[in-house]
Amino acid sequence: MSIHFSGSFSRSAGLISAITKQLKSVNLKPVKKIQIKFDPFHPNAKTAREFLYHISTPKVIETNLNCLIKPIVVCDRSEPEIQIDLLDSGSIKFLANNLNVLEILQHINKHISSKVEPEQVSDTPVAKLVSKKQRRK
Repeated sequence: MSIHFSGSFSRSAGLISAITKQLKSVNLKPVKKIQIKFDPFHPNAKTAREFLYHISTPKVIETNLNCLIKPIVVCDRSEPEIQIDLLDSGSIKFLANNLNVLEILQHINKHISSKVEPEQVSDTPVAKLVSKKQRRK
C-alpha cells in the first residue's frame, strides 16, 4: 500500500518573490497621482509604509515620470489608505487596514495596468547606416 500524495512537489518561492513578480508588471501610465496616507502609530501602518517603499523604486517610477507619489503622514490614529488618481478623471481608494502589499499590487495590476495600451511597433524599414568608406565609393 502506498500513501496518496497531496500537495505540491516544490515549495513556493515566498512572499518576496511574489511581490517582485507583481512589481515587474506594474505600469503607472494611466496614473496621475498616488497618495499614501498613514499614521505611523497605527498598528496596521506597516502595509502602507511597505507599499510606499515598493512603489517608489526606480523601475516602477520609470513607467510614468509624471506620476506624483505623495506620502501623507498624519497623527490622528486613522486607518492607512492609498488613493490613486487616474488620468481619465477616476480614482481608486484602497483601505490598507486589512490588506497586505501583495494584495494591493495584485489589484493595481488588475485594475490599472490593464488599462495601458500596448505600444505599436512600426513596420517601416529603418534606414541603413553607411560607413565613411562606403560613402567615398
